[in-house]
This record gives sequence, C-alpha cells and structure tokens, in this order.
Amino acid sequence: MSGQYSLSIPSANISQTPTIVPRLYYSNNLLGKIIDVLEIKKLDVKKSNILLSIDSDNEPDFTKAIDLERTVSFCIETLHQIQKKIDAISRIDEIPKIFPCLVPVIRTISAQLVEILPDTSRQLSELSVHLGSIVLDSATITKAHFDFSQSNIESSLFLDEVKLIVDSKISKQYPHLDFF
Repeated sequence: MSGQYSLSIPSANISQTPTIVPRLYYSNNLLGKIIDVLEIKKLDVKKSNILLSIDSDNEPDFTKAIDLERTVSFCIETLHQIQKKIDAISRIDEIPKIFPCLVPVIRTISAQLVEILPDTSRQLSELSVHLGSIVLDSATITKAHFDFSQSNIESSLFLDEVKLIVDSKISKQYPHLDFF
C-alpha cells in the first residue's frame, strides 16, 4: 500500500512559489490515499471474482465483475502513472509542461468511479481542482503558455496507453475468458 509521499523539489528552485509547494505535497498525499482505497477495493473485487469464476452458471455476473475489476485496475494504474509524474517534478517550470494533461485524466477517472466509489470520485475531483490551480499559478510564475488541444491529445494518449496495459493484465489473469 502507499504510504507518506514526498516530493523532491529543491526549495532553491522554487523560492518564488511558497503557495505551490504545500499544495503539491497535499495533492500528492491525497493521491496516495486515493490509491490506497482503490487497492483495497481491487483486492475485494479480485476475491469476489475468484469465487464467481468457480460458478460457471453466473457468466453474466462474472462478466460484470470482471468489468468492475478492469475499471478499478485502470484507475489504479492511471493514478500510479500520475503519481510518478508528480514525483518527478523538481522545478517549477516543469509543472506547466507536465500537469495540464493530468487534470482531464483525473476527471475521467473520477467520472468512472462515481457509481463505484462516490467518496473517492469526489476526492479525485478535489485533486483535479488542486492540480489545476497549481498549473495556473506555476504558469503565471514561469510565463508559460498552454495549448489545450495538445493537452487533450496527450490526455487521450495517456489513457489509451494505460487501457492497453490493464487490458493485457486482465486478459492474462483470466485467460479462459474472451473479453473482446
């Protein structure tokens, strides 16, 4: 499970940003807590799926359960990738380059969890707001410009890559089922 998270941002590089650093720490800690909740949910779903896989009469239920596991796994994998990007930030000028595509990705994940884990979905919405404000503040400080269409393309590519990873893992986990 995830624990306490810290960012490796040298304060000398971000001395102009006393309001950004605490929000980055808060966002990273919130992200870690969200991942922890999702990991627990994934374990529960996986245990349930093992039991369902034994009962061959419940194929429609099993398919729904596998879809749930795929969704939760997709969310976890996506958030782990986001966490890596946040952890890699070492300078303020990196934030406007990396974070703009993360906000729509987090909103997509949040939307997928609305019915499954409403509290977690709400926390992800909060996280997207925090990261969005960090992006705007860092862009103001660094005088960065955004290309939102490029950011949307990057978000889509990011989500597609994670989907391929998760689909591969689920297919390997349940090789006897035809998902596609």
